[in-house]
Amino acid sequence: MIELLVVIAIIALLMAILMPALQRVKEQARDISCRSNLRQVGLVIYLYLQENDFKMPRVVWDDWSWCNEYRWRHSDGRYFLPTEGDSYWGTAFKSFVNDTRIFGCPAFRNAHEMQAIAKLYGCDVKEFYDSGYAFNAYLDREGTNTIRNQSEVIVSHDHVEPRIEQGDDPTHNDMLCLGRGSVNLTHYRKGGERQDWYRGIFRHNIRRPSNWKTGGTLNTLWLDNHVSRIEETLGNNIPNRYYDPKGKYLPLP
Repeated sequence: MIELLVVIAIIALLMAILMPALQRVKEQARDISCRSNLRQVGLVIYLYLQENDFKMPRVVWDDWSWCNEYRWRHSDGRYFLPTEGDSYWGTAFKSFVNDTRIFGCPAFRNAHEMQAIAKLYGCDVKEFYDSGYAFNAYLDREGTNTIRNQSEVIVSHDHVEPRIEQGDDPTHNDMLCLGRGSVNLTHYRKGGERQDWYRGIFRHNIRRPSNWKTGGTLNTLWLDNHVSRIEETLGNNIPNRYYDPKGKYLPLP
């Protein structure tokens, strides 16, 4: 009996040591998969641009009232048209997409509890599995071949919200920069109306348990099709030109 108890204690100790390491490996695998998917999304967007005179599709409707939705399909299984306001932004590129799962971030499923309880946009949690990336709405209908320094222009990143914009409301800033003098990610920060969802933004390589400081990273697709990480930030080091390269909406840089 004593020997059995000793063996059990040793196994428990080994498990306590190994479990954090295994969890880190799982998170690294999710991060790698996410970046791989973003690269494929970048290829899809590039193919679209080649076929459309290097002009982005319309993804914003009625002056910023485009719905932030996660849905690819209607309840009867039909795909949304890009002109339908309740569609995910990826539907604008649907004809170049063989598998919508490339738009899914595996780590977003770890963040699904925050939507499962009070679903951000009222849809089935499974619909988030292939809609884990946000599109830079400032590129709406933008001619990309006239944009310089494309390696410094954000197309998409794995934000918890499908559309990256600030709109006309300075209290709702989904960018990672300060823009128009407001505070980065205002309604996701402490005290904001979506504070419970903040940890879904910098959700990779999380090193801290704090609700307001994860120490994590966010994966970003740039206009030249490279993918990189952005460390958790309050936005002071992120210039407006990363989102609005021509300064149409935000003061440069």
